[in-house]
Amino acid sequence: MLNKADNFFLLAGPCAIEGEDMAMKIAERIVSITQKLNIPYTFKGSFKKANRSRVDSFTGIGDEKALKILQKVGQTFGIPTVTDIHQVSDAAMAAEYVDILQIPAFLVRQTDLVVAAAETGKVVNLKKGQFMSPESMQFAVQKVFDSGNKKALITDRGTMFGYQDLVVDFRGIPTMRQFAPVVMDVTHSLQQPNQTTGVTGGRPDMIETIARAAIVNNADGLFIETHFDPANAKSDGANMLHLDLLEGLLTRLVAIRKTINEF
Repeated sequence: MLNKADNFFLLAGPCAIEGEDMAMKIAERIVSITQKLNIPYTFKGSFKKANRSRVDSFTGIGDEKALKILQKVGQTFGIPTVTDIHQVSDAAMAAEYVDILQIPAFLVRQTDLVVAAAETGKVVNLKKGQFMSPESMQFAVQKVFDSGNKKALITDRGTMFGYQDLVVDFRGIPTMRQFAPVVMDVTHSLQQPNQTTGVTGGRPDMIETIARAAIVNNADGLFIETHFDPANAKSDGANMLHLDLLEGLLTRLVAIRKTINEF
């Protein structure tokens, strides 16, 4: 997935693992689409959600149960898998089941967590903090490198713009590509945090706008959360892409990348 290719790669799946049937159903659909379009694909799913706004929000179905589902997805379809970790003890545990360990944006400055992920030898996906500049991500990448691991990704998921919105500064893509391959997290970049309900909102109508701009500006990969029923998803449904819309979106993005490659 980290090898340079003419096409972008894709990290996609549901926000959280809600059960085996839903994970397999989503993975099967995306595998079919990405094989058709020759897009290198990694299945994404959180085995638990630790950064919730409210204590009554969905956090997961059980750590080991969810991780075993991620492992089954990878083995069934022959694809890599990625999940996020939140504490040092998660790193070694999750590394037994998945191929990429993701550091959440809120935690990317936590040295012990980044080092623990790096020391597993897995690819480490570092999500840029909403409060951080693109330039500052070089130090997060260096922590991975200094731990003896040269397999790092940087994922941009927008920057805070006031209390209830995020913006994407596309100047960050070429800046961060100096440090590691760069992924654009299209769906989280469209979150609207800090709502009075305690449930994060979103702008899924802008998904294609952000994705197109990322591809034009040479993002190496895209990160897209998708679900066959976003309205009833247990986490982040407000900014997810409906699974039925994914093939059309990716088809258009592949065409854009093919054009960009000619320049």
